[in-house]
Amino acid sequence: MTDPLDFTGKRVLVIGGSSGIGNGIAHGFRGRGASVTVTGTRPDFGDYLEAEDADFTGLDYRQLDLTDRDAADRLAAELGPVHVLVLSQGTVRYGRQEFTRAGWDAVVDINLNSVMDAARAFHPALATAKGAIIIISSVAAFKSTIGTPAYAASKAGAASLTKTLGEAWARDGIRVNGIAPGLVPTKLTSVTTDNPERLEASLKAIPLRRMGTPEDMAGAALFLASPLSAYITGQTLVVDGGLTLG
Repeated sequence: MTDPLDFTGKRVLVIGGSSGIGNGIAHGFRGRGASVTVTGTRPDFGDYLEAEDADFTGLDYRQLDLTDRDAADRLAAELGPVHVLVLSQGTVRYGRQEFTRAGWDAVVDINLNSVMDAARAFHPALATAKGAIIIISSVAAFKSTIGTPAYAASKAGAASLTKTLGEAWARDGIRVNGIAPGLVPTKLTSVTTDNPERLEASLKAIPLRRMGTPEDMAGAALFLASPLSAYITGQTLVVDGGLTLG
């Protein structure tokens, strides 16, 4: 019997795969035989090794600056065939910066505009491959985040975009689904995970009483990209240890 989680011979692109959740997802696919390319904003993957908790073993790295609205189109032309596209780019601005126009625009540009830019750029390749897109949003898409309005609104937009592209591109043979992670220790959540009191309070709100891991998100991504989810499209899978149940 063929293993539905065997991605041998498949090309997977993880945008934002240079660290955190994206990096964990990239290694999940690599471990299942895929040829995996990850992107980051820095010129070389070596620039991440000291400052970030990242592993580039067996991964192809490409620089991609999504503040350049044409960059995804250039990468799509360069890479050629892609079977799975994971959109894991993201940013946040703390200290009430997102209440300013500049802070709002910076977050929405990466968390929402660049998601559509990349999906549009790789649509032809994914249509040819009858492939899959996985959009990483957040549980913030479904609740208030009092200090970060742009983050919450852009993640809600990403979850909504997942629904719309799932319907619109089904005719092209592309399945579009999403993952909404809960609390996972990354550079974006360090404001909580590096603060013992905040972390303790957060863990009390999670029924499974632990943070999620990039590997937890990788498991969900493998499922959503595999034949096991062949009849699922336009859905965002909440992977949060039960955080949003209360």
